[in-house]
Amino acid sequence: MRRALLAITGLAAGTTALVVLKGGPGAGPATAQELPAAQAPVVPGGSPAPGDAVAPSAAAPSVSATPGASAKPSAKPSADRKPASRGSTRTSTTPAAPRTTTKAPAKPTTRTVTGPSVSYEYGSLQVRITLSGSRIVDATATGMPLGGQSGQRSDDVQARYSGSSGEVVAKQSANLSTVSGATYTSTAYKQSLQAAIDKA
Repeated sequence: MRRALLAITGLAAGTTALVVLKGGPGAGPATAQELPAAQAPVVPGGSPAPGDAVAPSAAAPSVSATPGASAKPSAKPSADRKPASRGSTRTSTTPAAPRTTTKAPAKPTTRTVTGPSVSYEYGSLQVRITLSGSRIVDATATGMPLGGQSGQRSDDVQARYSGSSGEVVAKQSANLSTVSGATYTSTAYKQSLQAAIDKA
């Protein structure tokens, strides 16, 4: 009588486990196997009751039916985790834009250099040059005689050599052509000019 009662109880427990496994959405294979073993009745002597064979066999079909159903839901959460982790690494590894400062190039300084006074046949003269950086941008002679033939020669030499568009600026040297009819004045000009270039 007692064994029959235990067998009925075991059968009821197996049926309940089967209903729970089929009806529960998140039930997995491990739950299906643990439930009948935990609920299996044991005879006081330590051996399971004869009716226990019915409960495991009844639960067996439910175990084979559930793995396919439970595998699909578990695959989706793991696939959903990857995009989230990728997005977080993208934002944390974005490098900051480097700061750049642009400085305007310094303008070349303009300076004036005066050559020594050179005496010649008709008087004396002194050449003054203006430089921007290392380039001659202007030249002029001072102290030259005025009026008469000497003044005329001085004017011819000034017109050829001096000014921002004269031969000194064009050639950037004292290697100038001699002005016709003003050889002494031309020579004196070139001597003072060369000394000014050397000083610059």
